[in-house]
Amino acid sequence: MRTFSKRGAATVALTTLWPFQALAAELPYLDDRSDAAAVVRSLYNAVSRKEYARAWDYFGEAKPAKDFAEFAKGYDKTERVDVETGAVSSEGAAGSIFYNIPVAIRAIDKDGSEKVFAGCYSARQVNGSIQEPPFTPIQLEKGALKPAEGDLGDALPKQCGDAPPAETDAVFDQARKLFAESHQVQCDTAKEGDDAALSYKISYHNKGDAADAPASEARLFRFFCQMGAYNETHVYYLWNQADGLSEQHFATPELDIHYEGDNPDGKLESVNVIGYRSENALVNSSFDDKTMTILSHSKWRSVGDASSDGTWLFRDGAFALVKYDVDASYDGEINPETVLDYNSGP
Repeated sequence: MRTFSKRGAATVALTTLWPFQALAAELPYLDDRSDAAAVVRSLYNAVSRKEYARAWDYFGEAKPAKDFAEFAKGYDKTERVDVETGAVSSEGAAGSIFYNIPVAIRAIDKDGSEKVFAGCYSARQVNGSIQEPPFTPIQLEKGALKPAEGDLGDALPKQCGDAPPAETDAVFDQARKLFAESHQVQCDTAKEGDDAALSYKISYHNKGDAADAPASEARLFRFFCQMGAYNETHVYYLWNQADGLSEQHFATPELDIHYEGDNPDGKLESVNVIGYRSENALVNSSFDDKTMTILSHSKWRSVGDASSDGTWLFRDGAFALVKYDVDASYDGEINPETVLDYNSGP
């Protein structure tokens, strides 16, 4: 029979627990109170990082335990918690918005055992315009989770409150996957939030279609890439029945700009288009479904007195550059000059 000294047994125990401790130490800090689901994810991030005071603070007046000591003790055996959230429902009442959040968690204990729980959290957001200091962000009201089976996705409730059941979108999921694989170095592909990934449906006719031909359908997806001091960039994917899913590249003018004395702070002498290049990301961009155009606005410095604006029109199943404005004078005024225009009437 094999035996261990007390010191040897302790070494074995520490070796067994080390992977979980290392994982907890390396888990990135997340404190996102921008929406109700993000608060739930932040709660379990705090639990996994053993930051129980932060976890306690995500709850409002109705706390999940009689006091903080009891709350922290409840996680004595927990090494980390994985969490998944579903479609959030909301309703307004008396100066507040109340949210219901579908939640599934996987609690991993220090001995390596795992348990899955699922249910609903509720949260409250008090109208910020009627608050006085100190400001109160979105706070959790309560959570009711029960033991569940299977993966988090299987255990996640389809809805809580009046939210419609979550539906899968295979094309959107494929676009997300392609974006994450292709831009993991260039972009922040892990960003979450309402503006991280946007989806649009486009109904259109090609120029050669018969008058009674049914409309074709396309899908446009915009993904947040990165943010600087005053600009953020986006990457686009387009899907249609004929071509499938493809990353979009946008024709952009190459400019030759001259200033008096070669001094950008001096008088602007000329702005000329000397060619075109292809860009796979647009700055401060948006899609206008009424005009079927993607618009971009790139600030050259923070005050916005120097910039460039592009317009790409969707026609015959693709986006084409139709207008480009440039404000190349660093004069403190917003006075753009159109250097290309195929979008205006004669």
